[in-house]
Amino acid sequence: MIRPLRSPFRPLAAGLLLLGGALPAAWALAPEGSGSRISAVTVYPGSATVERVLRVPAGARQATLACLPAGLDTASLQVDSDPAIRVGELAVRQQPRELLGKACASPLDERIRALEDQIAGLNAESAAIGYAVGYFKSFEHTASGGQAHAPVAPSQIAVTAQALRQQGLGALTRQHQIGRQQELLNQELKPLLAERDRAGGKGALVSSVQVTLAAAQGGELRLRYQVRGPGWQPTYRAALDSRGGRVRLERLALVAQATGEDWDGVQLTLSTGQPGARTQGPLPQAWRVGIVPPAPPEAARERRMMAAAPAPVALAADAAGGAPLFDVGAVDGRFATEFRVAQRISVPSSGQRVALSLGEQTLEAQLRTRTVPAQDASAYLIAELTPPAGVWPAGPVQLLRDGAFVGNGRLDVAQLPRQGLSFGRDELVAVRMERPEQQQGTGGFIGNRNERRDQRVFVIENRHRDPIELQVLDAAPVSEHQDVRIESRYDPPPQDPAWNRQPGTVLWQQPLAAGATQRITAEHLISWPKDAQLREHR
Repeated sequence: MIRPLRSPFRPLAAGLLLLGGALPAAWALAPEGSGSRISAVTVYPGSATVERVLRVPAGARQATLACLPAGLDTASLQVDSDPAIRVGELAVRQQPRELLGKACASPLDERIRALEDQIAGLNAESAAIGYAVGYFKSFEHTASGGQAHAPVAPSQIAVTAQALRQQGLGALTRQHQIGRQQELLNQELKPLLAERDRAGGKGALVSSVQVTLAAAQGGELRLRYQVRGPGWQPTYRAALDSRGGRVRLERLALVAQATGEDWDGVQLTLSTGQPGARTQGPLPQAWRVGIVPPAPPEAARERRMMAAAPAPVALAADAAGGAPLFDVGAVDGRFATEFRVAQRISVPSSGQRVALSLGEQTLEAQLRTRTVPAQDASAYLIAELTPPAGVWPAGPVQLLRDGAFVGNGRLDVAQLPRQGLSFGRDELVAVRMERPEQQQGTGGFIGNRNERRDQRVFVIENRHRDPIELQVLDAAPVSEHQDVRIESRYDPPPQDPAWNRQPGTVLWQQPLAAGATQRITAEHLISWPKDAQLREHR
């Protein structure tokens, strides 16, 4: 956790300077920030707090941390130090990265140079092979009557031809291999060049922070700042063992950042908090009630036109302005929850998503085969689970069944006890719905009401060699008006007429033996006044 600033440091509002123009004489030296390193990062959905550490020698009067992201939030700067170091004012300056030379080279430069060196080496080898192939071809010119080489003795013609053939074949084969290697290296190089141009190209800015201090002894200076854009998203992997009735649930996180500085071997913390959100809610305003005076006809017409006009469309956030790499709404918790990664992590400044494992649990599962025949003539394998302990924000989940990948879904821990987690289709359960029958007529004391009878018949067959626990779901009509009357009959009766506390969602649940077939009939009688029109929503 970030600690508050220690005395005798003055508030940043008074001690923070934003500099421009020429570089101060004290800053013209080699940036002392070249010795600083990122020690810890706390990633939020849409931002991150970065902690840098700089070793300060005894007697130092100032320290400079250079090559920081241009997008750091100056209002979030915090400085802390060892007890022997007194901290004073801060000064922040921005300038083009290229003016600082190698000291502030893009973190991608080393990788780019390595790839360029490999490509240059392959180009040189290909050129050398080209010279050799040209030399071999000169023998062809000699054979056709030219004078490029001394005549070959008749006894050596076969040996020379064989040697030229083998060496020429090897040279041309190697030249083809070099071409393939160059293609792969260029494919790897292009996105790195594009990312460097985007984040650290010509004219790209970097920040430098100068700290005034008094160091009686050597020690560490710690600078913390926030940057917009980085983010993390929870994701999961659920592996079902259908024989043992267990699910191994692994908690993962996808982390990405493109701040312009690599996070190499940092202590990483993932938090569900949102420091950029508002810190205080609104207060109630006075509620006044009165009578609107009658408006002139023209004013009333203009008011109606304004009410009918479409609402303005909110503009999307500018991606170049530090838009988060993940949907901020993807993480939802009652309060901020932190996940501290045990090992040190490296996250490159390229937007590449790094997957981290945050632990796993094995849960006992109740397996069901669920079908909704009126909407889908398929059955699905469902694992009903007791929610695991701890905070598990809703997120995407990768699903495996008995070691085989079956697809992707969404994990919502709150819905696990009733809705469960679906592990794909059960192809050995056949489902069909017989043609629904519908009859309409009149009823009531003197035929003053309309009546309609709807009937559905579902047939489910278990083709497994083992029994299954069958769940059949269907929608039943629910009256929204006192003049609409509904009578429902089922054969067999359902176990739950309001499944998951949803009126109108009917559940049948029962064991179904191997090779057995279950037939379910649902019949609904709907009546309404003869002079009214029935309205239905499905």
